[in-house]
Amino acid sequence: MATPSPPQRQQEEKQSVSLSKKKNQKRKRTKHEPELERLDSLPWNSSLPNEEEEDDSFSLFIGSGDLDGGFLSLEEIDESDYGLDVPGAKKKISNKNSKLKKQKLEEVTEGSREDAEAEPEPAEGMAEEKNVKAKKKKKKSKKKKAKAVQQEDESATVIDSKDDEKEQMLYEDEAEAEAYAEFYAWNELRLHPLLMKSISRLGFKEPTPIQRTCIPAAAHQGKDVIGAAETGSGKTLAFGLPIFQRLLEEREKAANMLEEKGEEAGKYAPKGVLRALIITPTRELTLQVTDHLKEFAKDINVRVVPIVGGMSAEKQERLLKTRPEVIVGTPGRLWELMSGGEKHLVELHSLSFFVLDEADRMVEAGHFRELQSIIEMLPMASGTTEGQSQNTQNCVTVSSLSRKKRQTFVFSATLALSADFRKKLKCGSLKSKQSTDGLNSIEILSERAGMKPNAAIVDLTNASILAKNLEESFIECREEDKDAYLYYILSIHGEGRTIVFCTSIAALRHISSILRILGINVSTLHAQMQQRARLKAIDRFRANEHGILVATDVAARGLDIPGVRTVVHYQLPHSAEVYVHRSGRTARASSDGCSIALISPNDSAKFASLCKSFAKESIKHFPLESSYMPEVIKRLSLARQIDKISRKDSQERANKSWLERSAESLELVVENYDSEEERVKNFKQKKASSNHLKKLQQELNGLLSRPLRPKTFSHRYPTAAGVTHLIQHQFEELAKQNGDDSLVLGENKRRKMVVIGQNCVEPLQALRSAGREVHMDVKERVEKRRNAETLRRKRKEEKKRTDIYSSVYATSAESRRSNLKGESKNQISVPSLWNVSNMGTEKEF
Repeated sequence: MATPSPPQRQQEEKQSVSLSKKKNQKRKRTKHEPELERLDSLPWNSSLPNEEEEDDSFSLFIGSGDLDGGFLSLEEIDESDYGLDVPGAKKKISNKNSKLKKQKLEEVTEGSREDAEAEPEPAEGMAEEKNVKAKKKKKKSKKKKAKAVQQEDESATVIDSKDDEKEQMLYEDEAEAEAYAEFYAWNELRLHPLLMKSISRLGFKEPTPIQRTCIPAAAHQGKDVIGAAETGSGKTLAFGLPIFQRLLEEREKAANMLEEKGEEAGKYAPKGVLRALIITPTRELTLQVTDHLKEFAKDINVRVVPIVGGMSAEKQERLLKTRPEVIVGTPGRLWELMSGGEKHLVELHSLSFFVLDEADRMVEAGHFRELQSIIEMLPMASGTTEGQSQNTQNCVTVSSLSRKKRQTFVFSATLALSADFRKKLKCGSLKSKQSTDGLNSIEILSERAGMKPNAAIVDLTNASILAKNLEESFIECREEDKDAYLYYILSIHGEGRTIVFCTSIAALRHISSILRILGINVSTLHAQMQQRARLKAIDRFRANEHGILVATDVAARGLDIPGVRTVVHYQLPHSAEVYVHRSGRTARASSDGCSIALISPNDSAKFASLCKSFAKESIKHFPLESSYMPEVIKRLSLARQIDKISRKDSQERANKSWLERSAESLELVVENYDSEEERVKNFKQKKASSNHLKKLQQELNGLLSRPLRPKTFSHRYPTAAGVTHLIQHQFEELAKQNGDDSLVLGENKRRKMVVIGQNCVEPLQALRSAGREVHMDVKERVEKRRNAETLRRKRKEEKKRTDIYSSVYATSAESRRSNLKGESKNQISVPSLWNVSNMGTEKEF
């Protein structure tokens, strides 16, 4: 290589100085103009050839290599790099660009690594120095490109996050718009935003008719309310939401007055005082109302406490020390704590709401005397203290501003008010306070509670009082056959939750024991159970999708359990109101349900009068398959024998244990004076009964191991004995399932075993498909009952006559036999005596 001449060196030095000046000017310019700096940082591809391939002849046309010119390919162009916002651009493009940039960055980094690994060879002369400088420039340009790619990735991620935020905002706006459209019906009631938030959280899309009618009058007009609607219509929120609405309005008013005038908030929204007292007839209803109100009280910081019997009174006293604003309780335990001097319950001057739920139950004869005492303790709505008890006069009072007019709410499923009820409220509201008559009607109960004459009376009950979606039916049977028909319903139509109602605890225990022997798992609920046992039974019933609950009328009110498909009246109730509440455990909140009444001949006239009170001229007869009954009766007879033996054994054990316990308490020694023969005899009897019990259980288990089939059922030919509506429905369902399975399920999946004619049709479906209407006439039923009774009497008389004839015939036959035997023994003596008597008579004549 030849060394350059001195003039060439001077020219190169001048070019290097000019290049350094231009670079400094470029740096200064990018400092003052950030937009240009951002454009320069883009990954431009050089439009000039490398210095190694550069030809001096073309330098005049393309310019010198001092300027960094270049171009971008279409794949690398991104509108975000230029600050452009193209409408309709999606995330997919940005994701593709980011992938391309990452690939480019990897290529650049790999190239830089290769250049770093390659060591420069020793060079001589200026040509080799130029090569070194060119390599350094390449490295610098590659580093710049890598930094530019990183900056582009960061800007792309920022833009993607902004796009995500925009989309989230759009989705939130759309969700709010949908929620507003879904809950538009609630907006008409003008409730507080916090209450609307709870309503949307719980999914109540629209108010029920009783809520739509009662809430405006109670919450915005401040009126007392007497409301009546069918069971399951949402009466709890009809009085619960106005209570929360007023408490929230008072809080806001107190906060505004505190900001504007600096007055104390306690004058407008007192804290730590009782504001609402809700009384319900049963413990289960109390706990249910409490749970419903607590769902709304979460968002508004209001404490709701239940006070019921059967639970620890000390624990409830500790809960009352927290001074809750709302108390839900039963009359017995409330009066027990009030009479004991509980401060939070006695200080009633701040009470703003007094609610009586299921009022028709509270006015029944002989019930809830404590309720009358509680009502007498309430202060007068006008603020006077005349006629009040000493406890209310001596209680600690709050500011007069908090003594607002108390609102009284009375709700029931049935309502019977006289035409002049408002006049009675105007004239006799004060006199009724001083009278000593019992609470025997809703009118007197409302007057005693301080109902105002301008109260809103809302009666949404129809002529039948029952729910619209309830299908009623009945089965006529003898009293001793009720168990068989009940087992038939539960085994053949055992779909969904079922409640069986009885009027007595003895009948409940009888039914539950027989059903358990027959392999049907049931839960029981009655008044003699402890509260914990009651709650456990209800929880078990809720947990089982096809659970069965055998209960007395304790469960007839207030139990709101979803999925109750069938209600069976094993025994008819004593009143029409109880029948309404029993049937109201199903077909709640616009769902459908079915009720089945087992009617004996003695109950036919009573059931007809019930239907007449509900304005029902006809009712459906529940369809039955008589071919199942022989198998049902066979199983039931074995279960009754097992139940009889087990009851006898348990009773003997209980008596023996009672005798031993009483002897131990008296410190006495029980001696057994039975002889050895009696002991051996008792032992043999016990052994024989136990063996007989084992045989019966084995036989019953053998029957229960097979599905319940009709008498004429054939395994090979299921339709040989005729296709019933039950089997026809099941064949249709199987055909649908096979069609769906062939489309959806795989070929290797095992299918569920199906028993033809069992556990496939709900009672409601069977009733709709095969139920027949029966005209219910009281006179006809009474005549039928009379005819049946006359027939029974005739049969009994005929039986007595036949028994008398048979006994006379038997005695005469025995006397003849004995006479014949006596004649054969005394053949010699009798004639001689006869001859002697004749001889005496002959002598006399």
